[in-house]
Amino acid sequence: MSQPQSYRNQIKTQRLGKSLPSGFIIKTGKFVWSTMWHIMMSQLAPPNKSGEYIRPNSQFRNVISSDENSKYKPEVSRYRLYIGLGCPWAHRTTVTLALKGLENTISVSIVSPSPDKGIWVLDREEEACQTVPKLYNLAQYNLTQSSYSGRSTVPILWDTQTQTIVNNESAEIIVILNSQFNEFATNSILNLYPEELRESIDKWNEKIYHAVNNGVYRCGFAQTQEAYEKACNELFTALDEIDTALGTSRYLCGNLPTLADVRLFTTLFRFDVVYYGLFKCNRRRIQDYQNLGAYLRDLYQLPGVAQTCDIESVKRDYYGNLFPLNPGGIIPSGPDISNLLEPTQRDRNFES
Repeated sequence: MSQPQSYRNQIKTQRLGKSLPSGFIIKTGKFVWSTMWHIMMSQLAPPNKSGEYIRPNSQFRNVISSDENSKYKPEVSRYRLYIGLGCPWAHRTTVTLALKGLENTISVSIVSPSPDKGIWVLDREEEACQTVPKLYNLAQYNLTQSSYSGRSTVPILWDTQTQTIVNNESAEIIVILNSQFNEFATNSILNLYPEELRESIDKWNEKIYHAVNNGVYRCGFAQTQEAYEKACNELFTALDEIDTALGTSRYLCGNLPTLADVRLFTTLFRFDVVYYGLFKCNRRRIQDYQNLGAYLRDLYQLPGVAQTCDIESVKRDYYGNLFPLNPGGIIPSGPDISNLLEPTQRDRNFES
């Protein structure tokens, strides 16, 4: 007996409701999204002809010095750091502040990325307590240099006396913080950039910047498969090399932390949480390495460092604001980072 027509229509409707979109809709959607993705990515992460992400250079490169001819001299409460809690480059500066004990010498203002405007903006509480100038968003870089045409980035080292940007290159700001405010630092004895280790520190910094610090972005922002494969290979080759080196040394340049460790730490802290998934750096997690995982915990447990780490802001800023990489804006609930407080034994393993 044949089934009633109404029943067959019901089954057909149910099947249609569960089916995938038509081939035409899929092809059209892929074309539109791919085109828009490349347009947005070209603005977010300018590529070269091979689709490789090329990070623009910072343009404010002044220093602070006690030299009589210096425009910027070290003083308490004169300078302010503008940082984003999710930004690894800005995070370097707050880690250095904590290690040196400069929290009462240099003020810190927190900015957050605006997903709709594409700029960094001051939190409302921060904006309310700001003295002039009202840097309510960092697109106002040209307040101090009208000809400025570069990106508005963090960190910024700001001079409240002259109302100018001193420096916006994180690698140079942490050198300044390490050396120029020792008379005010509570941990002035710690030298993160000692003369006798500078050659070794600089070599590590050069390798780590290209392959790791910027390498994760070269993976995540790659616009061709070839560019991604190149960046990913260089990233994990470098991580393997670092892991091997840490098998015979507590830190990168010996038994005491240096600026090379500071620069590596802020990337490692974000790796398993963000870069592993969102940036497709998923060959291996940092915690799966024999030495890198314990090394990350060792740095995290240094006095004051954990207080500079805000994992929820990291997830919000990456997953919630990088629309081309995460169009839905869904922020993952994990992972649990309580393992960073587990004992490492590295202090005992490498006693001098």
